[in-house]
Amino acid sequence: MTFAHARPTVAIPGPSPVPDRVLRAMHRPSPDIYGNELTGLSAQMADGLKRLAGTRANVAPYIGNGHSAWEAANTNIFSRGDKALVLSTGHFALGWAKNCAGLGIEAEVMDFGTRAGVDPQRVADRLRADRAGEIRAVLVCQIDTASTTRNDIPAIRQAMGDHPALLAVDCIASLGCEPFFMDDWGVDVMISASQKGLMVPPGMSFVWFQDRARRAGDLRTPYWDWIGRAEAVEPWQYWFGTPPVQHIFGLVEALTMLEEEGLPAVWARHEGLARATWAAFDAWGQGSDIALNVPDPAFRARSVTMAHLPRAEELRAWTKAKAAVTLGVGLSTEPPEDHLRIAHMGHAGAHMLLGTLAVMEAGMTALNIPHGAGGVEAAAHVIAGAA
Repeated sequence: MTFAHARPTVAIPGPSPVPDRVLRAMHRPSPDIYGNELTGLSAQMADGLKRLAGTRANVAPYIGNGHSAWEAANTNIFSRGDKALVLSTGHFALGWAKNCAGLGIEAEVMDFGTRAGVDPQRVADRLRADRAGEIRAVLVCQIDTASTTRNDIPAIRQAMGDHPALLAVDCIASLGCEPFFMDDWGVDVMISASQKGLMVPPGMSFVWFQDRARRAGDLRTPYWDWIGRAEAVEPWQYWFGTPPVQHIFGLVEALTMLEEEGLPAVWARHEGLARATWAAFDAWGQGSDIALNVPDPAFRARSVTMAHLPRAEELRAWTKAKAAVTLGVGLSTEPPEDHLRIAHMGHAGAHMLLGTLAVMEAGMTALNIPHGAGGVEAAAHVIAGAA
């Protein structure tokens, strides 16, 4: 018997669900890429991205995924042989460091583990020791999508003091899900991509940068150069060639949806969904080995949750086969088969999350995975209290 004959639910941390409005906006033929319609939409896209990031600074769009945003930022910030200080709380900060190393940038990694955020005091101490000012930039993820840790960006900025290093922040898993104020927080460079909180299929990445980060390093190439894209007037200039037309239509619609809801309401919705998820796991963990990866709620992502759950791989197989619910894999965890992730990012609401949690509870019951009672009820109480 299977209950999977329904619209599938994909609760992985990207690509996230795409709203019907965005799909409809994308489902149209390309106009003249040199015409007024696309010129206006491109400017509207850039303005919306700046408002979303809380900045009046520059934004440069690229055709690519989040990894392309790392490379775009790195090639514009650094020269070969420069030093980056990478603050790691999981898999994706290490990926950013690896991209640095592949470009000839010296990447010094400060490892803070995967169960809590960056310790600002350690950052302050390290930068204070850099008397020669060798560190060109500090790189950090606001949310690490694998460990689902959350970092306090204003505290990190404050810890940097008067050191001249740039602060660059990866917001791929957080933009459109959590508050971010690039200008107010003193962030110099920020990156994100289309496939998570922005609710658009993969294929677009973005780099925002302040004027003090404009210095050209010797890694900058004509394609990755962010100046021409940030100062674009015609659509092809944003993309250094043919624009991703359908993605632009979709992104403008997605940005409109976020502004219609209002960013404070968007952030509150993600907060509520996250807390409902945590409540379910807290209930399931009573008398069992089920536990959230990040013990302190202050350091937990609001867009995705990772947990230790014995026989998680079996549960993932059951939920997909029996109920058409796909859960996220445990990424860079030991053992991976006993960890999973649940995304509650972007186009996500109470019925989607509560349905996912109910299917998980049914699966744990069917597979005789030990768990405490009342997980779905606990999550429902959180939703009821916040609605």
